[in-house]
Amino acid sequence: MSRPAPRPALRLSLQFADPRHRDQLPRHLVQRWIRAALEAPAEITVRIVDADEGRTLNREYRHKDYATNVLTFDYAHEPVVMADLILCAPVVEREAQDEGKALQAHYAHLLVHGTLHAQGYDHEDDAEAEVMEARESEVMLALGFADPYAR
Repeated sequence: MSRPAPRPALRLSLQFADPRHRDQLPRHLVQRWIRAALEAPAEITVRIVDADEGRTLNREYRHKDYATNVLTFDYAHEPVVMADLILCAPVVEREAQDEGKALQAHYAHLLVHGTLHAQGYDHEDDAEAEVMEARESEVMLALGFADPYAR
């Protein structure tokens, strides 16, 4: 019987500038969700922020004057993935409520989404979006969550 391939190594820094969901994001789960989407060893910082910091970062780096759910700053794809994932707690919470999703499931999806961006996946055009969304669905289902793109 063959064993599944081991997941790539991950050095994780988990920061809570906004502590409101700390209980929803224990380190071992954040690590599990990210590792499930990794295809190479990685050094990733996850920072949970409030709306002010989320808006400031989105405005400064994407020139969009609103807080968004997740921002990915990718610095290297190989030989080690190096990235910062910034998740805006109030936006994630609002989206989960609006979509009728469990907060933890939405965080898991956004961490998988951001991790894929950190490795070069994108969704700027339909073909890229199809590939990225298929990978997100595959990872989320493997983690025991619902397909985030199921209609």
